[in-house]
Amino acid sequence: MDYQKQPVKGAQDAGRSARRGPSKARITLWVITSLLGLFIVIAASIAFYIWNGLRPAPAGDVREVVLENGMSPFEFAQVLEDQGIIRNGFIFKYYLRYKDEGSRFQAGTYELTPGMDIDAVIAKLNAGETVEAETIRFTIPEGFTVKQIADALSKEGLVDRDAFLALADGTSQWADVEAIRGIPDNKDLKHRLEGYLFPETYEMEKGSTAEQIMDRMLKELDRKLVSLPEEWEEAMKERGVTFHELMTIASLVEREVVVDKERALVAGVIYNRLKAKMPLQIDATVQYLLDKQKERLLVKDLEVESPYNTYKTNGLPPGPIASPSLKSIEAALYPETSEFLFYVTKKDGSNEHLFARTFSEHNRNIRKSNETSTQN
Repeated sequence: MDYQKQPVKGAQDAGRSARRGPSKARITLWVITSLLGLFIVIAASIAFYIWNGLRPAPAGDVREVVLENGMSPFEFAQVLEDQGIIRNGFIFKYYLRYKDEGSRFQAGTYELTPGMDIDAVIAKLNAGETVEAETIRFTIPEGFTVKQIADALSKEGLVDRDAFLALADGTSQWADVEAIRGIPDNKDLKHRLEGYLFPETYEMEKGSTAEQIMDRMLKELDRKLVSLPEEWEEAMKERGVTFHELMTIASLVEREVVVDKERALVAGVIYNRLKAKMPLQIDATVQYLLDKQKERLLVKDLEVESPYNTYKTNGLPPGPIASPSLKSIEAALYPETSEFLFYVTKKDGSNEHLFARTFSEHNRNIRKSNETSTQN
């Protein structure tokens, strides 16, 4: 009898199962396990990167690191990395954000050591534990001219003489300095900043440039003016002079007077002569024109053609002839009232003057002074 073979059912099911492969559940589990493993690897790598970045850098010698004015903490993080103080400036930036640090960092030069704990670095920057900069110290005497200042600073090796004089003659506005704003644009000025470099003892960082030194001296004048009586500008207006003219008168007083008690009196004589439209005939203005100071001026010296020669021209010279002290500025502001129009130096070594109202009285004082000189 013919018949067809029937497939065994169990064998058919096994074949189908073999063809289908892993179940969906097993695949899902595998994907989840793989992703979780990948996440763990990535998280571990990031954690290691952060941990490593925050670890102290390899130990080394102490280094000076400068946090410049205006530099952000994030910019400084790169400097710290470049100097080997920290391992990773990028991680340091975000650590600062996380810790809410950086806003109190103080500019300056710090001594930092590779290998320092990162929080110790932050604490030092917050505390402003900067290295004291090496300084220079110099004194500008009262009555010095710009040329004498340049010579003195050059002799001490602090500036180039010619470069310093060029700065004093230049057109720079020195934006932060109030006092010089009234300097006129006058081609007759021998040195534009003459009289405005305040005579004082200064201490500055070693390596300061000529510009920084000059800026410091100009700002010192601003500071000294603040110490004057509050109404000093009103007093100046009452005198009928500009600030530049006031400084010019103060410089004349400075170069003419040694004894403090005479400063206001000599200032009063200058104002009296200006009011009378008389030539000031002040020797110091002629001395200013000479390459070297003379003990005694000759007649030919008084004939020099210059707006600074107050024997040849009426009124004030174009500008100051030296840097006046605060005492001389005060004398120019508050001159002593008198009728004196003349004065002559006593030749008795006292450095005082004899004052006169008339020319004949002045001549008698000259003779008196000469007699004193002969007796000595």
